Formats: sequence, structure tokens, C-alpha cells
Amino acid sequence: MRILFITLLVLGALRSSAQELYVFTEPASNMPAHSLSVKQTAKVLHDASGSAINQRQTTELMFGLTKDWMVHASTTFSNMYSPSFQWESARLYAKYRFLTHDDLYSHFRMAAFAEASYSRNVLHYDELSLEGDHKGVQAGVIATQLLHKLAISSSVSLVENFQEGRDEKSVYSPQSYEGLNYSLSAGYLLFPRNYTNYKQVNVNLYAELLGQKSLDLNRSFLDVAPAVQLIFNSQAKLNAGYRFQVNGNMNRMSNNSWLLSFEWLWLNALKRK
Repeated sequence: MRILFITLLVLGALRSSAQELYVFTEPASNMPAHSLSVKQTAKVLHDASGSAINQRQTTELMFGLTKDWMVHASTTFSNMYSPSFQWESARLYAKYRFLTHDDLYSHFRMAAFAEASYSRNVLHYDELSLEGDHKGVQAGVIATQLLHKLAISSSVSLVENFQEGRDEKSVYSPQSYEGLNYSLSAGYLLFPRNYTNYKQVNVNLYAELLGQKSLDLNRSFLDVAPAVQLIFNSQAKLNAGYRFQVNGNMNRMSNNSWLLSFEWLWLNALKRK
């Protein structure tokens, strides 16, 4: 009976903050302690010429170590930098929630995160990305405010690219190696209007602003990313989103892309019996 009660409390917490499970960014909140999640993501875009369709498949394991610590490990396969579909990168991500203020129908949280990525790709574009494109590190902070059915989150981080050739400066085609990332995300719980049981399907709508500013070159971009999310039985999550540029002067592989992902959560998978 005690285990059932605890499980219901955890599921209730998942439901209450469902609208901050953003599609393109991370919130300051963490997944439940001792939980394990597997996520498969497909990113699809046209190349710079617009003649070919490229895709990246990302497989990610997420671990809820404690209520304040979570860790991600992921690997990617793609044909974005090669004529054939092949393995391209591995990434580690860690987040620590250092501030929590909870009320009945709202909460405010802040977290710090850091990540490191290895990629076999050669730097071709100004945009700095550790999601499979480049080898480097990133660190930053996130703040998230939940107000009943609306969740607003913002993040800022520094990213460093460690690709080979960084010290070989070229006046003809200079590359960016340092950047400032920032985001502003909003999520709204559309359905259900009222909860009657934990098997109800959640429908969340999202709108996110995603930007980057080079610190070594005068280049930047700003994207808008609307998305929809379905959560089944408080355990499975299906995301679909479209990201497109609204302003910028960076040389990028593409100014727009589609994203589709599916995630499955196991509660207490890491808890000792």
C-alpha cells in the first residue's frame, strides 16, 4: 500500500509539471529520482542546396540519480556530413537542480548543467552544436517557472568547439569556435481539462525561441520552434516539432528542420531492492 501511494504521488508530480517537458530544450526540473528513460529522436532537414534530405538519429539514455541530479548519455548516426548513413558522435550531459520553491499550483526552479561531446565530423558551418555536429563542451544555467497550466523557462550557456584546426586561423574563411546560446520556452497543458485518472492522455503545446551569438565572429541566429507533445499513461512521450530561422547571418547547414521523438520512462528502475 505504501509503494502504491508513493507511486501515485510521483505520477501526480509528473502530471503537474508535464507542460515543462520541452521538446527542444531542458527545463530546470529533473526526471523522478531512481528513474530510467530511453529516447529516440529523428531530426530531418534539407541540405544547404535544398536538393537532398538529411537526417540524424539520436539514441539517448537518461538517468534520474536523485531529485537534484540527472545524467544523459547519447549517441548519433546520420548522413549530414557523409554520403552514407553512419555513426558520428557521443555525448554526456549532467544537470544539478540547486534551487526549488514549490507552491500548491506553481513552482520555481533553477539548475546548472554541463555537457561534453565527441564528433567525427569536420567543422563546416558557423553554428556551434554538440548534438552530433561538433566536438566540444557547454555549460550554463536554467530557470523554470510553473504557473498552473503554463510553464515558462529560460536558459543561457557558453559553448566551446574543440574541432581540429582551431588554432589555424584563416582570413579567407574564418570559423567560429566560441558561442553564447540562449533560449526562452513556453509550454501549455491543453488537455485534459480535468484529471479523472492517470491513464488520460496529456496534450501539451510549446513555443520556443532558440538563439546563438558567436563570441569570436560577428554572427548570430534566432529560431522559433513550435511543437506538440502527447503523454500516454504518464510514462510514454511523443514529440513533434518544427524549427525555423527568423533572423540571422550565420552560415548553417539548414535554416529549418523537423523533429520527431519518442520517450519511455521506467520509475524506480535504479532503486536498490
